[in-house]
Order: sequence, then structure tokens, then C-alpha cells
Amino acid sequence: MSIDNCRAWYEGDPVLEEYHDKEWCRENHDDRFEFEMLCLEGASVGLSWKTIMHKRQAYKDAFHNFDIEKCAAMTDDELESLLENEGLIRNKSKILSVRKNAIIVKKLQKEFGSFDAYLWSFTDGKRIDNHLKHTDEMPTESEVSRRMSKDMKKRGIAYVGPVITYSFLQAIGMVNDHLEGCKYR
Repeated sequence: MSIDNCRAWYEGDPVLEEYHDKEWCRENHDDRFEFEMLCLEGASVGLSWKTIMHKRQAYKDAFHNFDIEKCAAMTDDELESLLENEGLIRNKSKILSVRKNAIIVKKLQKEFGSFDAYLWSFTDGKRIDNHLKHTDEMPTESEVSRRMSKDMKKRGIAYVGPVITYSFLQAIGMVNDHLEGCKYR
């Protein structure tokens, strides 16, 4: 069924409404925010985005507001203790992936000058605007998300399949999938 209401996916949830209206598909070039979205998208594998967004503050608290340096320096004991944190998805692999991904993001920052520069290299610095009219036109992955996923996996980044990577591209605004009629476009 074709839906032409961009906000239909969050079903009136105030947390998702705020995310849709102020962050989703909004271009953001901040390495810390991009790292946060990478981690939250990874945490969402196999779960709903709603679940993750309702746990977002707990993730920020647990992972030093996604400060890349601090996440890369987290100890095994610190990460293990997070398995007891009911505010998080208590999946050991997902929790450990935050440190692992932070270490790799630091390498990308050194190689490219910033995490942002690495990410935008996949589109030559250009934003992808799909000009969608209905939600059923919205892709779940793209050529860019497949290339980015492949490269991220090769570098060792965890939880970055092409579908999660496409959601990540939306989250950081490299892709604008707000429907044509959406006032938040």
C-alpha cells in the first residue's frame, strides 16, 4: 500500500517524531554525531529503530556521549559491566563493537582527515536526494550503501550490512528520503 505521509512510519511516537522532524535525513558533518548514528544503527540490527531511539539516552550515558576517543579507550571491564545495564541492548557483540568501531573510526580520521570526509567520499561530497512521492518508493539499500558496507566491512567495522548502512546514510543526511510533500524536507 502506498503511503504519501512521510511521518507515517513513527505512528505518533513523540521520540520518533522529534527524530524525524529534526534529525532524520538532515545533513550533518560532525564526526561524533556520525559515530553515534553508526553505533545506534548497529545496535538496531534485528530490532526496531523505535526500540533503539527509546534507549538512545542510555547509550549516550554508557558510551561517553559517543566521544570517539573515549569509546576507543574503554576497557574490557567497563564494556563487560554494560551487559548489566538494562537501558541498553545487552548483546555482548554489539556492546564490544562500539569500542572496535571507535578504534577503526580513529584510523579513518587519520587517513582521511575526518570520519566525515571518509563517509562523503562515497558520494564525491554530494547529497543524494531521491525525491520520493510515496513510502513504497523508499529503497532499503542502494549502490552507495552496498559500496560503503563492503568497504567498512573490509576495514573491520561491525554491523554494517548494506541495509543498515542505507539507514545510516539517511540518519546522517547523506540521503534525503523525506517525501516530496513532507514539510521537513
